[in-house]
Amino acid sequence: MDSLEYLAKSAFPLTWILVPALGAALRARRARTRREALETWQRWWAVGALGCGSLWMTIAFLATPDGMAEAIGFGRTPFEFEIAFANLGLAVMGFRAARAGARERVTIGLGAGMFLWGALVGHVYQWFANGDHAPGNTGGVLVYDLVIPAVMIALARRSRRYAPSPQPVPGPTA
Repeated sequence: MDSLEYLAKSAFPLTWILVPALGAALRARRARTRREALETWQRWWAVGALGCGSLWMTIAFLATPDGMAEAIGFGRTPFEFEIAFANLGLAVMGFRAARAGARERVTIGLGAGMFLWGALVGHVYQWFANGDHAPGNTGGVLVYDLVIPAVMIALARRSRRYAPSPQPVPGPTA
């Protein structure tokens, strides 16, 4: 594989970070308030980064399991099928997060983080322990696995500042 092909394959996961960030930045420019701009960012990130990125991975692992195994530097195993459906779960959570509140978005970000940060540790381990420099094991996938849930959690936590304060529930009077 020549270096340009390697670079393209390695950098492709960054698409799921750059496109939602660009879309959110352009759309948020029309927001009237910071709260509205933050909501725009959260929706773009939930649908574009987590939802569409994970759906893409689902399709790739189901449609081309041999190609995905080669991309991550492994032989074909049932692992590709399992990863496809784990990513489908992430995609569903990402699409759900588009209409969720801050607390649910934090939970979705944490759930995505458990899978993606675990995958990140696995990629780094394979890189250093076994010299796996395949484009699907190093490069953009490392950034994707780290950044997607981290940004989702950070945006949701920040939006809690704009959430309405809980109102006290009147108790019984004596």
